[in-house]
Amino acid sequence: MFYLSKIEHTIPLPPHLLSRPLVDAIKEQLEKLFLDKVIANLGLCISIYDIQSIEGGFVYPGHGCPTYKVIFRSVMFRPFVGEILTGKIEESGVNGLRLSLGFFNDIYVHVHLLQHPCQLGPDDIWTWTYDSSELPLDLDEKIRFRVKSIKYPPLPIEQDADAKPFAPMEITAEICADGLGLVSWWEE
Repeated sequence: MFYLSKIEHTIPLPPHLLSRPLVDAIKEQLEKLFLDKVIANLGLCISIYDIQSIEGGFVYPGHGCPTYKVIFRSVMFRPFVGEILTGKIEESGVNGLRLSLGFFNDIYVHVHLLQHPCQLGPDDIWTWTYDSSELPLDLDEKIRFRVKSIKYPPLPIEQDADAKPFAPMEITAEICADGLGLVSWWEE
């Protein structure tokens, strides 16, 4: 789920940071640039782990600040396909469920990946029928799911005003296997 990723980046250092120690100033700029951002095919940047090298300090014509080539490692969130995670149900509707891990909310369980048989109630809550028992998938319940796929959609050129916000990383999950679904179903 979490791993270290080595990244090389060229970063300008604004003049107001030049009085600080170089490593601290560069780390602050890297955090502003990368923290809580998704990097395609790497995942969501959680923190800057360490800075391995800093080179340069060149002031290019027309720029009023030095530019450094930095190699650093960052802690990234990107679960692997098949990994089992536990989150909470954020939304329920005709398309399925949207789950949250607390720090990441773009996890979707489509209708065909729910437990079978599952029915949508009038209150937009899915209910799994198991041995003549009705087991609802209520909002804010803890849910165990398996990662089915991870995709990094391209940036939209245009977006309708009423469209859902763009998600740079989307995880498709499933709960249609033993041990998956609400955590309370499997506790005894």
